[in-house]
Amino acid sequence: MQLSAGDNPRLAIGAILLACLALSLGDALIKQSSARFVIWQIFVLRSLLVIPFLIYFVRIHRRGTTLMPRHVGWTLLRNLILVLMWIFYFAALPQIELATAAAAYYTLPLFIVLFAALFLGESITGGGWIALALGFTGALLILQPQADDFDGYALLPIAAAVCYAAAMILTRGKCRNERSTVLSLWLNLTFVGVGVIALGALQLWQLSADSVALNPFLFGAWTPMSPDGWRVMAILAVAILIGSVGAAIAYQNGPSSVVAIFDFSYLGFAVVWGSLLFGELPGPVVAGGMLLITVAGIIAIRQGSAQKRTQRGSG
Repeated sequence: MQLSAGDNPRLAIGAILLACLALSLGDALIKQSSARFVIWQIFVLRSLLVIPFLIYFVRIHRRGTTLMPRHVGWTLLRNLILVLMWIFYFAALPQIELATAAAAYYTLPLFIVLFAALFLGESITGGGWIALALGFTGALLILQPQADDFDGYALLPIAAAVCYAAAMILTRGKCRNERSTVLSLWLNLTFVGVGVIALGALQLWQLSADSVALNPFLFGAWTPMSPDGWRVMAILAVAILIGSVGAAIAYQNGPSSVVAIFDFSYLGFAVVWGSLLFGELPGPVVAGGMLLITVAGIIAIRQGSAQKRTQRGSG
């Protein structure tokens, strides 16, 4: 582990663990609430609760900072890809176990390695190829693609991982100089915009009951809010706020190669919430796949960190 001046590894590790705890709880609550709310309602209400706090962090905490990103077009494209990522991931939650969705989603370091090679010209080392092979094997163990009982919903978290990797490559290549709080603010504004457009489209189309029944979480109608519903939305808003701020603090105060490893704690928290809230426990094959993906992700992260040190040393 190579520390920089001002690094605080204990703070970084604590922050990423708290962030993963909050985000995993939020995702578990969304899975639990999928029969009560449509996904677009969650997008709109959760972000509307978060946006005032983000404006405070941008304008009050850092006086004189503009709310506008430096590159509006690239920021919007990045945010739309991230919203698509959450649509894929959330659409899978009512259909598959939380731990299975989390494990499939955490193939994302492998896609980041692959996309960095394809679009940023970074080379894939021997360890990178090993990570890709292990991650692919782990994904096959989790998905268990058999023609007779294959669940296509299990592919959605992997599609989410692809979107996230693409968004991170775009962030590195085009949005590198943007403030993280401004990016987060505009991401939540994008959530509201996409949610409003989707709700309006569903209202205009007036889908049949059979079409809605295919996936009520995607195609259902706005649900009137009860006090309990607002409590759920408030918890979701707090969870996403803690998760986003905690992740930012973690990566600002500790080496990314270390923080990213502890980022995999999300998988452990997902297993805990799945067991407590839904009685879900992954079988031995799925657990083996989760382990392979975790090992593959750690190898990919380590290889990326080593490659950056080599490039700095030869520069």
